[in-house]
Order: sequence, then structure tokens, then C-alpha cells
Amino acid sequence: MSGTRRRTPRGATALASSPWVVVATGVVVMVVLLVVALTASRSREPGTGARPDDLPATVALPDLPSGSPSQAAVALPAPMVPGLSPRRSDPPPVPTPGGPSTSSAGGAGAQPGSVPPAPPPSPVTGRYRVVETFDGGFIGEVLLANAAARPRPWAVRLVPPAGSRLVTSWVEGAPQGSARMSDGVFTYTSGVDLEGGASVPLRFHIEHNGGDTRPSGCTVDGTACAGL
Repeated sequence: MSGTRRRTPRGATALASSPWVVVATGVVVMVVLLVVALTASRSREPGTGARPDDLPATVALPDLPSGSPSQAAVALPAPMVPGLSPRRSDPPPVPTPGGPSTSSAGGAGAQPGSVPPAPPPSPVTGRYRVVETFDGGFIGEVLLANAAARPRPWAVRLVPPAGSRLVTSWVEGAPQGSARMSDGVFTYTSGVDLEGGASVPLRFHIEHNGGDTRPSGCTVDGTACAGL
């Protein structure tokens, strides 16, 4: 039967005549397998598809014996949202001991650097006049008057006229006080207080060779004398 021919199946003949069909089928199968593998690996990545809001606030431990300290729930930190940060809360400032105070006790007390008010003027005043003139000099007078109701002490400061010299001084009709000369200024302080409503003259003997008989300065208790 050597002359008998073997018959080849039609499917095998078709595959042998069309090899690109086999190649295309293999490529499709490989692509499908690759897609399945990538999907499975992404599903196993931790946190994939889960948002911070979906996480539980606490995680409970497995059942443990009663009274165990580990039976309580473990608190997890709050999830951090990208782009946000917790606000800083600074404590209020602590006042410094001895520092400046914003309150005042009824407005009492002087402000730093303020000038104290000037004392009121003395009720004792003086008026200057020339009582007598003569060759080589004259007698001057400061008439003191107390406008207060109570006795008051007093002090007279006199600067003699230029080119003159004060020889002596005295109080007419009253106890004498004390006198001194310093840096060209003559000061006379009362020996007794001047009664209220009363007046008394303080007189000077001044050597002078002519010219103005008015003193260069005259004050009673810091107030300028009248009559100049």
C-alpha cells in the first residue's frame, strides 16, 4: 500500500498556511495576563483608594481578660490634611513685677517729670522809697505790710545802686533781726513775726556820690518791691 496517500487535517493545514493567527492569539493572551497582574498588584498596595476621612478614629484590641489595661481602645492621631497645619496658640503675656501700671488710684500722685506748683505769694509785701538825701549818701526804706490776719515772718533782699555801699540797716520801732551781705546782695531777716494788718519800716544808710538812688534789686519773700 505504498501508493496510498495520507490525508492531512484541514485545521492543521490552515494554521500552517496562516502563522500570523497564532502570533496574534499569543499577543492577546499576554496582554490580558499583564492587565490582570497589574490590577492585582495595585489592589494589594496599602492605603490605595482610601481617604483619611475613611480611617477609624480608634482601633479596638482583641478580646483580652477582664481588667487588663490593654483592653482599652488605642487612640490614633487625627489624619493630616495636605495644605493645612494646626494653629499656634500663644499664652497671654505675663505682667512684669514693678512694671508700669495702666490703672491710677483716683488720680492721686504726681506724674513723673511734672513740675510742682509754685507756692502762693506771701501776704507780706514791701514798698521802697528814699527817706532822706545828703552829701555822700541817702537813707532808703522798705515799708513792710502784712495783709494776713495772722503774724508772719519776712525777709528782704536788696541790691544797692551801682557805685554805692551799704553802711548799716535797722528796723524802726520793732525788735531787730539779722543782716548779712553775700555776693553784693544784702539780706535782712525779721527778728519777730509781723502782726496781721500791721506795718513796719526797714531802713538803710547807703553811701552814694550822686546818681540813681534806686536799688538794682529789691524783694520781700521773693516778691518784687513796689515803688521802683
